[in-house]
Amino acid sequence: MSQLPSTIRVGLIGYGFAGKTFHKPLLMAEPRMRITRVASSDSAKVHADLPDVTVDADPAALIACKDVDLVIIATPNAHHAPLARQALLAGKNVVVDKPFTLTLAQARDLVALAAQQDKLLSVFHNRRWDSDFLSVKNALTTGLIGRITHFESHIDRFRPMVRKRWREGDQPGAGLWFDLGPHLVDQALCLFGLPIAVHGDLMRQRNGAVSDDWAHVVLEYDHHRVILHCSMLVAGGVPRFVMHGEKGSILKRKPDGQEAQLLAGMAPGHDGWGYDPDPLLMYDEHGSEQEIPALMGDQRRYYAHIADALTGVGANPVPPFQALAVMAVIEAANQSARAKASVGLDLTSEEIAAWP
Repeated sequence: MSQLPSTIRVGLIGYGFAGKTFHKPLLMAEPRMRITRVASSDSAKVHADLPDVTVDADPAALIACKDVDLVIIATPNAHHAPLARQALLAGKNVVVDKPFTLTLAQARDLVALAAQQDKLLSVFHNRRWDSDFLSVKNALTTGLIGRITHFESHIDRFRPMVRKRWREGDQPGAGLWFDLGPHLVDQALCLFGLPIAVHGDLMRQRNGAVSDDWAHVVLEYDHHRVILHCSMLVAGGVPRFVMHGEKGSILKRKPDGQEAQLLAGMAPGHDGWGYDPDPLLMYDEHGSEQEIPALMGDQRRYYAHIADALTGVGANPVPPFQALAVMAVIEAANQSARAKASVGLDLTSEEIAAWP
């Protein structure tokens, strides 16, 4: 992959919730990145935040521009694969918001095309740099409670009313599992690697729901189980993470606060950015409780690593084989929910061998 100049010119496709809330401020916090164009149907909304950028109504116009080195796709999920394919064929480096694609076949197509084009392809798994995840990862890798036997990861919310938005609609790529599942799966794979099998259960719980709003997925490993859970009808009280091991247990009660900080208008890197006042709670074999301060979160590191990769001083923070594995688990859970049985991952021997 050819190295880019020190200033990377960015074209952002989509200026809805993900583009405006996450990508724009995190990109602006990376000094080697400069947003030069945005593709959006609402130029006034874009110019209210970014008065000096060019706004293209058609994503194809942005992709064709010579003043764009990196294309970031933050559109509704069904558009991820076709737009990423178009950008790669145009010779652009590409970042895709999660989920990578709608199907494993689409993901494989993009991974092969990126290799053929010799271009960077990455997926925006920003929650690898959340305070809650970094804290439990540190506790696990340092062996505080010994060998892990049971691990739970929850992203639960209380939103009893179905909203009129594509994420909660009935089109391909809608539903809570496609929305939050990629975060849960990616974090689990970072901690434990590929599971032997996946058992998924998806359902609609709210009145008027037209796509899944509850998901309970179990990743099966030889000596432990990982439970991934998300719901729209949980009114507090559920820990973000639970870990049980041979020497004790650990709870992380509250989630990372960076999304709330961004929604409140805090600029990434401002005083207090990524600070998490909620400690881990560790319990030993006698039931004694110990507080362990949470580590700082910093989602800026995703685009810092992308800049490193594009300027030749570092590696892609989410390489394609990892994003492909996430899609394999997402797809296996969907298949399992339909079959009501555990399902293995549909990965080739080469794809499995790529995973450390």
